[in-house]
Amino acid sequence: MLELSDPARVTAGIVLLTVVGIESGGFFLVRVFAGALGERVAATDLQKSFFRAGHAHAGVLVVLGLVCLLLAEATTLTGFLRWLAGTGVLCAAILLPAGFFFSAMGQGRTTPNRAVVLLPVGAVVLAAGVVTLGLGLLLS
Repeated sequence: MLELSDPARVTAGIVLLTVVGIESGGFFLVRVFAGALGERVAATDLQKSFFRAGHAHAGVLVVLGLVCLLLAEATTLTGFLRWLAGTGVLCAAILLPAGFFFSAMGQGRTTPNRAVVLLPVGAVVLAAGVVTLGLGLLLS
C-alpha cells in the first residue's frame, strides 16, 4: 500500500475538490456552444477556442498532477526539487487554464489580452515539473 506524506495527502484532497470547478467550466462551455439549460453565451471564435483549450488543459493537468504527486512520493528528492516534482504540474494546471480564460475575457474579444503571458509561464512550470520528477524517479 502506498503511504502518502501528510502534505501530499492534503494537496491531493484539495485538488480533488477543484474538480467541481472544472465541472462548472464544462457547464459554461455547454452554454457557449449549445445554449443548453439557459440562454446561449455569446462568444467570438477566439473566445470559444480559448475557453475550450482552458477547460481541456485544466482537466488533463489535474489528473496528470495527481499522478505526479503520487510518483514524487517514490523519489528521494528533498526541498524545492521535491516540491517542484510533486506540484509543478498542479501549478501549471492553474497557470495554463488561467492564461486561456483570462486572455480571452471581454465582450467581443478577437485577440488575446496581456494575460496570455500566463501560457508560456505555465508551459515552463509544466516542463520543469515533469523533467524534475522524471529525473528524480530515474536517479532515486
